[in-house]
Parts: sequence; structure tokens; C-alpha cells
Amino acid sequence: MNRTPLLFLNVIIIATCGLIYELLAGTLSSYVLGDSVTQFSFIIGIYLSAMGVGSWLSKYIEKNIAEKFIDVELAVAVIGGFSAPLLFLTFAHVSYFQIILYTMVFLIGVLVGLEIPLLMRILKDELDFKTLVSRVLALDYVGALVASLLFPIFLVPKLGLNRTSLLFGMLNAGVAVWATWLLENRLKKNPNVFRIKGAVIILLLLIAFIKADRLTTLAEDALFVDNIIYAKSSSYQRIVVTKGKTGYALFLNGNLQFNSFDEYRYHEALVHPAFAAYNGEPKRILVLGGGDGLALREILKYKSVETVQLVDLDPAMTGLSKALPALAELNHHSFDDPRVSVANADAFVWLDNTAIEPFDIAIVDFPDPNNFALGKLYTTRFYNLLKQKLTPDAAVVVQCTSPLIARNSYWSIVKTLEAVGFTVKPYQTTVPSFGLWGYALAKQQAFEIPTQPPNVELKFLNVSSFASMFEFPTDMKMPDEEIEINRLDNQALVRYYETEWRRFE
Repeated sequence: MNRTPLLFLNVIIIATCGLIYELLAGTLSSYVLGDSVTQFSFIIGIYLSAMGVGSWLSKYIEKNIAEKFIDVELAVAVIGGFSAPLLFLTFAHVSYFQIILYTMVFLIGVLVGLEIPLLMRILKDELDFKTLVSRVLALDYVGALVASLLFPIFLVPKLGLNRTSLLFGMLNAGVAVWATWLLENRLKKNPNVFRIKGAVIILLLLIAFIKADRLTTLAEDALFVDNIIYAKSSSYQRIVVTKGKTGYALFLNGNLQFNSFDEYRYHEALVHPAFAAYNGEPKRILVLGGGDGLALREILKYKSVETVQLVDLDPAMTGLSKALPALAELNHHSFDDPRVSVANADAFVWLDNTAIEPFDIAIVDFPDPNNFALGKLYTTRFYNLLKQKLTPDAAVVVQCTSPLIARNSYWSIVKTLEAVGFTVKPYQTTVPSFGLWGYALAKQQAFEIPTQPPNVELKFLNVSSFASMFEFPTDMKMPDEEIEINRLDNQALVRYYETEWRRFE
């Protein structure tokens, strides 16, 4: 029996598993550290350099190559398979998480770097060198493609990070056990020893796979002060809702989105200045982001509103009200209002591809720009697309992060809006859960700052508080140094944001 094709299949599996572990580490570090651009860059760099170290070390393995290959596979199965659960648990309980993270990534990289050279040396007697190298490298890239497709489309949304890690650990252990038959004539030790070790590792990983939800709960219970009442991994993010003494709180990838104790301050400040700045009775409203429905609640207070189009990428977020009655009560069942239409789409793509009647008001309520995927939603290109969907007198409000903590980030957003032709009136308010928070009110022509809130039911805004939002103390005003405009080809805002918020980690 020609076993060479089966050994080549191992190359695909090895490459797939290796890239999956790298993607897991990068994604998980982004989730818990909230700094995806920098973290992914570090993870990729450490992993690739570690693979180089592993390839270099392979030259020192001169004897019993088949046995060493199986041992390496079993080691990858244990370290890689348990990597996500271990990182989740250590982040919740130790202060030196990054040391553990980078050490684990380095170890996995070294072991993966050892696998392919050892397998090539096993195959060198079967094929000439040119054919061997071309096939192994080609199949290595095929494995990387398989991993890159499976990870975002199926593995994370369907299995979650922990189960994905454990599943591929079992796959690595399975390769090791399978190799005991493919390479049996090369083994000097009793192959049953490796098979027993492989079976034990698979069993342990399988038990952890079955108990993965419990492992996640243990980690998240330590991460969040209050009791978790809802947790779900969607295709795009980890959604966690907690309940404590101050009320309900929503976290996306570990970042607080609102607390029911004071969210009305944020959402009243987000929505009502746009209505106050609009000349007339607005009928068509666009909401970009805002999948929790709390901005909708404020918008639907206006009797003139006939249509509200909400665009949010994640159906798990726009469907959260149905899964969590407490949120439905908080947003006054806004998604059930017949005036509301929901599109689950990337707002950038939706604006570019959707032909629709222009809107009178746009509320832009995206998460902070802590990565390039979000940063594109704050660029000149995005705001130009938005302008095309607005009536000439339309009013726009954009949430702009904290002008105190992230001063350059805040004013970069303001300058970017101005760069595409908007007249901007910056404003800010205090939301205890967040601190000082900033917004930008914009129109396509010059306009005066509105002085009074609209005549609707409000818990926070009144004449004095409304006017005070447009006053900036010295430490939050536009800085003296030149602030870059955020464009698709520079993503200056993401760089500003990472630098400024990292000071408070």
C-alpha cells in the first residue's frame, strides 16, 4: 500500500490546525485585551518567528524521526487543544496574562515549525527533492486556506473559541495515532505506547469539549463583577449581559456598551440634538449600529417619524430583545414598532449598494474604532456614502468616544466629518458608566447650535443641561498639534485610539 498520499494529507491537517491555533490566540487576545490590531500583529509575528525557530531546531533531531514526529503531534494536541480554555481562565485570575499568552503562542509555533520538516524528512525517500518540496509547500498553503475559511464562517459562530481549540487538539492527536499505522515500519518503540497516549489525550480533550460551556462560564464569572444572565458567541462577537445592583449591563467582546442605570443619559444625548437641529418635522430616520434598540426608543418618541431604518451587522444583537425580555422592556419593545425596519448588513456596504429614499436624520452609533474593520466606518469614504443618503437639510449625530481620554481620536472624527463637507458642532456629556463622552452634530450647511431640547419625554436633558453639552473645557478642546483626517488608506483614527486608550489598560 502506498502511504505517501496519506502522509501528504497530514500536511493539510497540520497546516490547518496550526493556523487555527494562531487565529484562536489572536481572536481571544483581542476579546480579552480589547486591542485587536496590535494584538493580532504581535500574535502573527511571534507565531511566525516561532515556526522559524522550530524549523531550525528540527536539524538537531537525527534519530527516530518518526517517533519524534508523533511526539510533536501529541504535544501540539495538548498545548494547542487546551490553549483557548487555559487562556480564558488565566486572564480571569492572573495579572501576567500576556506573558502566558505569548509563551503559549511561541510554544505552539515552535512545535508546528517542527512538524513539516520532520514529515518532509520522512517522505524524502519516497520522492525526489523537487517534487517533495513543491507538494508539501502547496499542501501547506491549502491547509492555511481551509483554516482561514472555516474559522470565521463555521468554527467561531457555531462552536465558539473553546470548542474550536479543543476540536483541533483532538484532530492533532488523531493525526498522531493515525501516524502510528502509516509509519509503523519506521517505529522502534512499540506503537501501542503512542496509541495509548493519543487515546488518553483525545479522551481528555473530548471531556473538556463536552464541558466547554462550563469552562467559559468559570472564566466569565471571574471577569465580570455581576451575575451573567445571558451569554452567546455570534458570528461577529461575544455577547454577555450581566445583572447587578445598578441594573443590567451589556458587554461586547468584554467592552461595556451600556448599563441600564444610566444608559438614558447616553441615548438622550445621542438622539435628541439631531431632532433639535432639524428644521421641520423629520419623517425618515436612519440608525447605523444601535442593535440594542435603545436609540430606537428615543427616536420613536416623535410622532412625526414615519420610517426608521436600522442597519446593524449582527442579527444576534438585533434579536437580543427577543431572547432577553429585560432588554425589550428597557427599549420599550422598539423592534416591534411597525415603523422600524432592520437590515443585518455591514453599514459600509449597505450605504454603497442600497438605493433608498433619502433620510431626514441619521444616528450613527457604532462601537469605538479599536480595529480597522470599525475604523472604516469613521472614514471620509464612509461619510461621503452617508451624505448621499441624506436630504439637504438632514441632521447627523455620530458617537465619537471620550474627548477627555481619547482627545486626538475625538477630534479626528470631527475633522473627518468636516473634510467631506459637513458643518460640525461638537458636544459632550457625562455618562457615569463611561465617564465624559463625546458626540458630533453635523449638517451639510452652516447652522446654529440648538439651544433647547425637543418637547418629548426626557429623563436627563433640560434647557440648561442641553446647552451645557456644547461647552468644552480646555482639556477637551481641539489640541494645538495637527490632527489627521481618517481615511481608508491611513486609518489614522485607529492609531490614535489604540495609543490613547492603551494608557488606561
